[in-house]
Amino acid sequence: MPNALVWFRNDLRLADNPALQAALEAGQTPVCVYIHAPDEEGAWAPGAASNAWRHCSLAALDARLRDRGSRLRLFAGPSLQTLQTLALACDAEAVYWNRRYEPAVEQRDTAIKAALRRQGLHAQSFNGSLLFEPWELQTKAGGPYKVFTPFWRTAIAQWQLAPCTDVPTQIPDTEDGPDGIGLEVLKLAPAGGWDSGFWESWSPGEEGAREALEVFIDGALRDYRSERERPDRTGTSRLSPHLHFGEISPWRIVSAIEGERRVGTGAGIDAYVRQLGWREFAHHLLHHFPHTADANLNPRFDRFGWARREPRQFTAWKRGLTGVPIVDAGMRELWQTGWMHNRVRMLVGSWLCKHMRQHWLEGARWFWDTLLDADLANNTLGWQWIAGTGADASPYFRVFNPVAQARKFDPHGDYIARWVPELARLPPQARFAPWTHAALAATLAPRYPARPIVDLEQGRAEALAAYQASR
Repeated sequence: MPNALVWFRNDLRLADNPALQAALEAGQTPVCVYIHAPDEEGAWAPGAASNAWRHCSLAALDARLRDRGSRLRLFAGPSLQTLQTLALACDAEAVYWNRRYEPAVEQRDTAIKAALRRQGLHAQSFNGSLLFEPWELQTKAGGPYKVFTPFWRTAIAQWQLAPCTDVPTQIPDTEDGPDGIGLEVLKLAPAGGWDSGFWESWSPGEEGAREALEVFIDGALRDYRSERERPDRTGTSRLSPHLHFGEISPWRIVSAIEGERRVGTGAGIDAYVRQLGWREFAHHLLHHFPHTADANLNPRFDRFGWARREPRQFTAWKRGLTGVPIVDAGMRELWQTGWMHNRVRMLVGSWLCKHMRQHWLEGARWFWDTLLDADLANNTLGWQWIAGTGADASPYFRVFNPVAQARKFDPHGDYIARWVPELARLPPQARFAPWTHAALAATLAPRYPARPIVDLEQGRAEALAAYQASR
């Protein structure tokens, strides 16, 4: 059998893998390869939490390949030179991979494909991560969308799920070419084991993704529409890291949950598929507006009066010591688990960009380093939405009141008590704004900040004043 390189990236699965399937259907022996080249990703090389997940996911993929007679060969970049050398050493006639859509990676992959073809290799890429390619959906004028609702309306009108393909029972291997390096050489796993708490909540890898989907279907899916905003409950899918690393395809998720459509489940299914639509929208925007990973989509905010960075305040935000319980709970959940509930992401982002008046890139960078599901398209869309600088964004003058939001979405203060245990002894109604119960807080929560680092009313007023000035 002729050989073909199958270049794994953020598609760390065997089912629904178009690149792997292409090699097998062509009657070629897949030489399964992963190349670590973070410097080729520009300013957004993967963060520490992402690397921790990737270490576990690569180990899981290699184990699944070995169970089927193959293996994963690991290398460290540069990617083009590595692929060219491997193709010669393995006598490969083709190189297959699934596309990525980050601007720096898209440019690199385009150059790699051209160079491989000049070498005489069959180089082909596939859609392995989206329901729609970013360039497939266009406005009636032929341009990209900037508003989600018409984008999603067009998507639904063109809806056609890719077929699911099962994990191959056997995958042939060859002894041709080098074996690669050990996983530990890539130094993805954190030194000191600071990630140990992550794995109480997460199981990286394709099997972990399947299990998470089953848990979601059996549990939170039915009431997803009403419960997904509640951080005190398990109301979300928790599939985002698995999706980012390509351990499960979005079309398999949709197929699985659509199979559960019956009386009482339709609203939850529709609400969740719509959330997948926002993921599609994020990739659509980043592809068409690649500068937005580092700059405002709305240029009017280029002259906005962001506050001078105060290192102590920013450190307090990162560590969950702002004195605002719902914000601190979210930041501590992030630090301890590598994940944060989506509603709380909006609240901590609003506090940073509006009450603290810090540029959204400050928050985007911190999330990039600490989130297990750090995805450039989603991270960019989320932070520009919060800051009011992006597409279909929440207007900047919409300033979340974190106390009111906590009362609405964590009505008993259970989420706050879990992640800010200093406040657990306070009665629930005192947990939302302990500075309004100063004597009680001083007695029962003496280690918690006595007041927020920014006064709520003053921070809101200064944010709105800065917004008016920028207009």
